[in-house]
Amino acid sequence: MSNKHFDLVVIGSGPGGYIAALKAAERGASTAIIERHPFYGGTCLNWGCIPSKALLATAELSHEIGHAKEMGLDLTGEVTVNWTRVQKRKDKILTKLRGGIKGLLAARKVVGYQGLGVLDGEGRVVITNDDGSAKETITTDRVILATGSTPVRIPGWPTDTNFVCTSDESLHWDTLPKKLLIVGGGVIGCEFACMLQPFGVDVTIVEMMPKLLPGMDGSLADELAKVFKSRGIKCLLSTRVEDMGIKDDAVNVRFGDGNSDTFDRVLVAVGRRPATSGIGLDTVGIKLNDRGFIETDDTLLTARKKYYAIGDANGKCLLAHAASAHGVSAVESALGHPRAFDSPIPFAVYTFPEVAGVGLTHEEAHARGIPISVGLFPLGHLGKAMAVGDT
Repeated sequence: MSNKHFDLVVIGSGPGGYIAALKAAERGASTAIIERHPFYGGTCLNWGCIPSKALLATAELSHEIGHAKEMGLDLTGEVTVNWTRVQKRKDKILTKLRGGIKGLLAARKVVGYQGLGVLDGEGRVVITNDDGSAKETITTDRVILATGSTPVRIPGWPTDTNFVCTSDESLHWDTLPKKLLIVGGGVIGCEFACMLQPFGVDVTIVEMMPKLLPGMDGSLADELAKVFKSRGIKCLLSTRVEDMGIKDDAVNVRFGDGNSDTFDRVLVAVGRRPATSGIGLDTVGIKLNDRGFIETDDTLLTARKKYYAIGDANGKCLLAHAASAHGVSAVESALGHPRAFDSPIPFAVYTFPEVAGVGLTHEEAHARGIPISVGLFPLGHLGKAMAVGDT
């Protein structure tokens, strides 16, 4: 039996979901938000953007201290990393931001439910426990699916997360590894390499493509590879991992070029997959594409009227700020003011130095036959870069 009825229900409380819920409530819609975890914020706040940036801030400060002499500072004594305090600082930030989202939702009178939100036919959503048992059923006129994504894990590789893990676990490590292999040289892999090297971790990246940051501008990837090499971060490009096993409290890895090596831990950073299974999409006739994403039109509407999908769940752009923008567009559309979402989405890779871009890469433009010109300006020639020591 349904207990409550809402104008709109949002499933998922990440940067897409909670922004959508706030926007809907602001527009006067009675709104509920369902989150399977005991805290709000989704991947971005709890296992992604925020914890990684907190750790990166400490890493960058450590890196800068290491170059203090170049800036005219003589530091006495040894600079060491207190990993426990680094983690406590990060956790304090997460706790504060979780409370902030909770407060915003309460101020807008958004009703929160803790549990997995499962569609159960037209206009019905069941909130379930972890074991699948139903806690409560609510009804709604409209649904926004903001279920996000999860890290890809490789079938057949060791499952002991003390040795082979994803970003979900590694952002909350109790201890640092001495020697780490990062499988995947994309955004996550490069950020972790840049983060962990200043903490004294011996980092190796293995990437099956010929460049780091596949899909981004190749010249940016080339420059980042030079920076990594200068810091002692090893990059094995055009290289696959053929086999992996745990022996004697270490991970033995065999590469496609025939070489082998042993690592304390392995971080798998080969991408993310949508969290779209087990939420009852079939009960309302919503189908997934061949990659598991929910297909939508430009207004974020699915194949089913009054059901919208935003953020990582639709696969259009797996970035937190894109999810937030999707949330606003979806709410406008759901409440009777259809709004196409067609803005180019800028990206940023929070290494130091940072990498950023927007729109087509020059490789994509050439592939489409679009005539372009490329302008280059070396930051090393910039007065400000010289002044602050970041050339």
